[in-house]
Amino acid sequence: MTLVEKYALLPDEIDRQSLVMVAESLEGDASAGRLSDAERYVLHRIVRAEGDPAIAADVRFANGAVDAALKSLEDTKRVITDVRMVQVGISRAALSRNDVATDCLIDAPQVAERARREGTTRSVAAVRELAPQMDAAVVAIGNAPTALLALLDLIDAGQVSPAMVIGMPVGFVACPESKAELASRDVPHITILGRRGGSSAAAATVNALLDLMEG
Repeated sequence: MTLVEKYALLPDEIDRQSLVMVAESLEGDASAGRLSDAERYVLHRIVRAEGDPAIAADVRFANGAVDAALKSLEDTKRVITDVRMVQVGISRAALSRNDVATDCLIDAPQVAERARREGTTRSVAAVRELAPQMDAAVVAIGNAPTALLALLDLIDAGQVSPAMVIGMPVGFVACPESKAELASRDVPHITILGRRGGSSAAAATVNALLDLMEG
């Protein structure tokens, strides 16, 4: 028997068994028990993507984040991402079924030029460049803490008003601080406090929201 024959399953069965295992791993978790069904579904998708039930303790939903995101996806039909890794991790089939588009400019020439001109990072410049498209949209940050900080600066200045923010950058420098800043604001958001997060978690969150759109 090959290893594939021994262990591998078809995608639908992998998905089903994974979510059952995640649910079992979170049994008795008081914080998960306080979530709505929709929030719990998103949480389970994040845990599955990270392969780490312990991360559930740091996931936060605030200000009606799921409902705000679903309304935005229905009406505005746009998800803005900080990096291509988040963008490509979002299911193309689900985007197509729901007629939702994604936008990312991290590798655009004008972003590199803006970063040079403003003396900042491409992550910051990309967020600033995408500002005209952010109002009423879902914005998913899954890589650089500086991208989340730049987004919060725009929100604080009244220059953008996203419907919901997925704030899940990963790292050490300014990463916990960027998420703490997000958590202190009234904007609807889903975040993972501390250093953990990343593109897989951010993309999994968007995919879970797209699933919820389809009932």
